[in-house]
Amino acid sequence: MSSKSYPFQVKRGNPLPLGIYFTGQGYNFAVFSRHATEVTLVLDSAQAPGNRRQRHQIALDPNENRTGDIWHVFVETGSDRFTYGYRMNGPATPEIDGCIYDSRTILIDPYCHRLLPRKWGDRSTYGRSTCCMPISPEFDWQGDRPLKIPWPETVIYEIHPRGYTRHPSSGSDHPGTYLGIADKIPYLQALGITAVELMPVTEFDENDIAFANPDNSAPLKNFWGYSPVSFHALKSGYAFDCHRHIDEFKFMVKSLHRAGIEIILDIVFNHTGEGGYNGITSSFRGIDNPVYYLLDQENRSYLNFSGCGNTLNCNHPVIRSLIRDTLRFWVIEMHVDGFRFDLASILGRDRNGQVLANPPVIEMIAEDPVLRDTKIIAEAWDAAGLYQVGSFSNDRRWAEWNGRFRDDVRAFMAGHEGTVTRLATRIAGSSDLYQTSSRSPLSSINFLTSHDGFTLYDLVSYEQKRNRANGEDNRDGENHNISWNSGCEGDPASTAVMALRFRRIRSMATILFLSQGIPMITAGDEFGRSQLGNNNAWCQDNPTGWVDWTLADTNRDLLRFFRRLIDLRKRYSVFRREDFFRHPSGESDTGPAPEISWQYLDPGQQNWAHDCQGLAFILHGQQPDDAGGEDFFIMINGSRRDALPFTLPDIPGTCSDLAWYRIIDTAAVPPDDFIDTGLQPPLSGGQVVNVLPQAVVVLQSAPVERKLSNGSTSPATTPPTGKNFGR
Repeated sequence: MSSKSYPFQVKRGNPLPLGIYFTGQGYNFAVFSRHATEVTLVLDSAQAPGNRRQRHQIALDPNENRTGDIWHVFVETGSDRFTYGYRMNGPATPEIDGCIYDSRTILIDPYCHRLLPRKWGDRSTYGRSTCCMPISPEFDWQGDRPLKIPWPETVIYEIHPRGYTRHPSSGSDHPGTYLGIADKIPYLQALGITAVELMPVTEFDENDIAFANPDNSAPLKNFWGYSPVSFHALKSGYAFDCHRHIDEFKFMVKSLHRAGIEIILDIVFNHTGEGGYNGITSSFRGIDNPVYYLLDQENRSYLNFSGCGNTLNCNHPVIRSLIRDTLRFWVIEMHVDGFRFDLASILGRDRNGQVLANPPVIEMIAEDPVLRDTKIIAEAWDAAGLYQVGSFSNDRRWAEWNGRFRDDVRAFMAGHEGTVTRLATRIAGSSDLYQTSSRSPLSSINFLTSHDGFTLYDLVSYEQKRNRANGEDNRDGENHNISWNSGCEGDPASTAVMALRFRRIRSMATILFLSQGIPMITAGDEFGRSQLGNNNAWCQDNPTGWVDWTLADTNRDLLRFFRRLIDLRKRYSVFRREDFFRHPSGESDTGPAPEISWQYLDPGQQNWAHDCQGLAFILHGQQPDDAGGEDFFIMINGSRRDALPFTLPDIPGTCSDLAWYRIIDTAAVPPDDFIDTGLQPPLSGGQVVNVLPQAVVVLQSAPVERKLSNGSTSPATTPPTGKNFGR
């Protein structure tokens, strides 16, 4: 290849690895395209006199610079001060073969790890100018390694990278950024979570929507970022200094790891931000549309299982390799600990959109040797109605967002009938979903809310969504929320209604953290964050979508309750089982106590009737690492109106020195809603405890208090020390 017209040597290059990499003498460029007939590397260099950019367009020779479907070239330069992209030409007949080629478009390299930095809100130039950049891997990790926190010990906390600290009340020195998250590490440690799950941090265009606020015509933003323009490149707009975004992200990861907190990325492989044919072509469509996307075989229109205009062709070998290499990059280079796969059921579809029995990409992710220590979580449904919770994969490596848990707990605690059996199944780890495939409760990510839908406060305050501000005349967002407003729609509300709302929040949180499976909460739910009834705040880059930290003080009693719940779960492995409950046969007075025993109002009597709205159960603390092997008796009242009188069972075993002590009563006025064991009078089998409507009461077994020599009494157990249970 001639290099006479360039201020650098141009050579044939190598087809692998894909993307751009520095050899010490220069940069190798390699890009896949099967259907392109012409490929041009566009280099914009900043080496010209006066630091003005100079463009070089290097046309690749298909006989010299092509190996199979890979186009490649080597540029001998030591400078990293350039941006690049590709022009491609070929058939432009979408109605025939689905190809969309336009040599005027400058395309993003799918393997590029860094795009031209821009501040949040700045206009992008995707498709119109070069924006790919080389990456410098230099960063002092100071020995950072993956934490490998076991699944049973995991508590997940979902946050938006910008919205978490963007509100003026956050107190962060770096609001709305990766560094802002690092600023909140002391709070995260005090809360007790073990992993943050970040909503998408791969590059996207926040200005790619046309919606406006109907009241003031202000343009809205693509705030959530589920429209990737790249899978490798980090979102620079979430950095305090957008030119140092990679270093800031790595600093955040390293700081979280030092605090004992893992980082899980919400990653989108089901579609891209290019949308349909009327969208902006920035990369994949212009490189090889019929390979990257699922197309109707007759009219070549996009198969839209994502609800966003296109669907990635995930099980094509080329796309499988892209997905694998992307995940490896985030684990190896960025030190992340796991992934949550958005609309993961799309990963199981073939080129025609049919559901595969054994999808190659799902097996590949689970079996990849580099990813063996990472957590992998599926959102096991898609936008076309495919719902695979419990059946996404038989591989124990895959965990799933358990939408059944969310819906069944919501329904029972909204007073719906026909839900008591489902609630019991969810509390016990969802064996109906995971046991037949030899999986375990650890396959279930239990949650009440996520970014998508009502916040926990809004779940108990609204029955109708209020999405008008999204600019779609309230048509967007879920209509089936399984919510109850506690007697008044929205705010303001009476003192009695507010008390009931916070009771219900505490009750559902108690069920969440004391159920088998892995709990996940959404940032701000622990202190009553509201989106004012908006259940689809994807475009609300404003106080609606931001976490209001003043509520951490206003609702500090609720925050205290969450902290203590998380600590209780951590201290007793009876809430963190790695297998399903066993039910011993032939039980006798001298035989082993069952690991879980269900009852309605009276011991030994169960009620699975359609109209039953109460449930109680004993968790028998037989696990060897339990502190003293304590038992727990938990009573739940899902009725909207009636208190329920639960008769206490005897404590399992033969020790007469034990008594029941109330530690949680979600209907009690804080701080009496959660107290240390032994601070209430002891209770024994046969006594009756009235549980108020929409409340949960938890009892713990402990030795009966004894008189000391001075006539005072000692509590049954010593409260834990060294922990901050207050604000």
